Amino acid sequence: MKLDGQFPYPHIVEALDGYYKGSGRKEKKDKKEKKEKKEKKKKEKEKSTSEVHVEKPEAPRTMSNRRLSILITTFWDYPHTGGLSNYIKTLSEGLRRMGHRVDVVAPNQFPAREVNWLRDECVPSLRSFFSERYGSYNSKILRNQRYLYVYEQMLRKYINLRKYDVFHAQDLFTANILGRLNEEYKKPLFFTNHGMFTFNRVKFDIFKKDSLEEAYYKSIEQKAISYANHLVILSDVFRTPLMQLGAKDADMTTVLTGIEYGMPSYRTSKEQSKKFVIVCVARLGPRKGHNLLLDAITQLPKSMRDNLEVLIVGDGEMREALEKQKRSLGLSMVEFLGTRDDVPYLLSKADVFVLPTLNDSLPVSIIEAMHSGVCVISTSVGGIPELVKHGKTGILIDSGDAKKLAGALKFTMTNHEAREKLADNGKKFARTHLTREAMISHVTAIYQRYVR
Repeated sequence: MKLDGQFPYPHIVEALDGYYKGSGRKEKKDKKEKKEKKEKKKKEKEKSTSEVHVEKPEAPRTMSNRRLSILITTFWDYPHTGGLSNYIKTLSEGLRRMGHRVDVVAPNQFPAREVNWLRDECVPSLRSFFSERYGSYNSKILRNQRYLYVYEQMLRKYINLRKYDVFHAQDLFTANILGRLNEEYKKPLFFTNHGMFTFNRVKFDIFKKDSLEEAYYKSIEQKAISYANHLVILSDVFRTPLMQLGAKDADMTTVLTGIEYGMPSYRTSKEQSKKFVIVCVARLGPRKGHNLLLDAITQLPKSMRDNLEVLIVGDGEMREALEKQKRSLGLSMVEFLGTRDDVPYLLSKADVFVLPTLNDSLPVSIIEAMHSGVCVISTSVGGIPELVKHGKTGILIDSGDAKKLAGALKFTMTNHEAREKLADNGKKFARTHLTREAMISHVTAIYQRYVR
């Protein structure tokens, strides 16, 4: 199978070339190949400048209010369990309610048989490309290149991109694919990053600093930014790192995530409970800090522990380890409920909601808790401080500090009036700023600025 001559994308090849050259590894090419490469790069640079940066649509001064045809893309299966899927669902449903036509495209929507065939067919060519150019290949990069290639081919074959007024990529990968295809269509392209992909993976040692993986994914992240007409960001915390990757401050707008929270309040029934109920809703992954919550509970006086009921909602790869930790610490009051579809009801039983996360963007679970009128205890990471104002709409602690978490739990358990005041303030903030209507209004206003 012969791949498109532009794939892997030129900016990716340039980044990998730079990495190998910088590490002292020489490519095995004669003078003629080097000359051809230099000329090709020059042409690609000229093409990129003229087609992507100069000719992409700019925001007109007047605002259009017509109904739009919108394409939302994700590189991950949709729907699935998690914040990204919830965001896409809220965004797409809200836009449809306003009368816009919205399609969500995800990898699992394409014919599985054809996808699998393409994956198998493109791997030898990709492996050959990397091996011939660099003397070896990285399996992680090879796998991601395969996904990129297949997604692009499926978009070309099955999606009529010309019919849309707006493209909105929900990740760096589909922003690259749409950006490349958009050189032909020239539609307004928006990009929402749901986390600093490369930075976080280096931070948590998934990628090594100055590694080949860092160079590869950073080039994709930078190109996603340059392709986009505007970045719709979830939190101001993303602003600085995005600018370090090339984004302009004027080309970013923060839109806090909103939800539709229509469940009736059950708070009156809570007074009948004799237990102090803690609820934690999060995927059971290593960055959510469930182990710290269990450690914090052990630091409470026995009289408080005996009066606790702890409900942990969610599932994930850490479940077995966390249940083992629960048993070893003798925390019989802790229940692992798995994935549930009645979170509002569970929150109605709660005295406090706890999310001791080590790394996060803008957790929907916190937004749900605030809407439900539950006092929130969380950490000062990501965009959480834009939701929870310490001492006003909840309590924030340093991430990774079980002792401070225990202190926050003790405070809320012994100060009923203060706890209820924090909960009430959080609910008022959510009902004003964290609704689906507010979110959709902001996003559509951004779209309309770029639609001619």
